[in-house]
Amino acid sequence: MASCVQLLGASRSPFVNRVQMALNLKSIEYEFIEENPHDKSERLLKANPVLKKIPVLIHDGKPICESLVIVQYIDEAWNNGPSILPSNPHDCALARFWAAYIDDKWFPLYKELRGVSTEEARKEILDKIFEGLTLLEEAFVKCSKGKPFFGGDNVGYLDIALGCYMPWMKAVEVLIGVKWLDKIKNPGLAEWAERLYSHNAIKDVMPETQKLVEIYKMYQAKEISTSG
Repeated sequence: MASCVQLLGASRSPFVNRVQMALNLKSIEYEFIEENPHDKSERLLKANPVLKKIPVLIHDGKPICESLVIVQYIDEAWNNGPSILPSNPHDCALARFWAAYIDDKWFPLYKELRGVSTEEARKEILDKIFEGLTLLEEAFVKCSKGKPFFGGDNVGYLDIALGCYMPWMKAVEVLIGVKWLDKIKNPGLAEWAERLYSHNAIKDVMPETQKLVEIYKMYQAKEISTSG
C-alpha cells in the first residue's frame, strides 16, 4: 500500500532537506521519491505544473509546493510532535521575516560567490555574507531568548529555514578556506550549528560535505565556461 505521505525531491537539495527536517520533527512516516531536478519526470510536472520544481509534498493525493509553505503545512496538518512555528503572533512574524531574508537576500550571495572572477568582487560578496551573519547572530539572540534554538527549547521554523543551508556553507568553507561561524564573532550561531547537527531529527538529513563540494565545483565550472 502506498504511503499517504510522499515527498518528491533530491536528497542533496537544501529545500528538500527542509521538508525532511519538518517531517522528522513531527515523527511522520513518508515515502521519499528521488527526482532529478535537471530531468523532470511526468510525476513532478503533474504535481507542480506551475513552478515545475522540487520539493513537492503529496498528502492523501494532494500536492503542496514550495519548501517553507510545505513546512508550515506540516505544522498545521499534524498536531503530534513539537510546534514548528511560534505560537506568539509577533514571534511567528519575526521568524517568517528572517526566513524570507535568508532565502531572498542572504543565501543567494553564496551563488554569486561561485561566479566571481576577480579578488575585488570576491571580497565584496564575502563582506556581505559576513554582514548577514552578524544580523543573523542578532536575530538568534532575539528569537531564542537564551534557549538552544531559534525556536526556543526545540528546533523550529527558523532553525529549519537556516539549518538546511549549513551543509552547503561547510562545502564552500572547504573550497575557499573561509570559516563562516566563529565562536568569538558569532558565538550564538556557532554553538547553535553544533547543536543542530547533533539533533536526532536533523543529523541524518544533512548531506555529506564532500559530495556537496563536488557538486559545487561542477556548477562553478559550468558557470565559468558559460561566462567565458
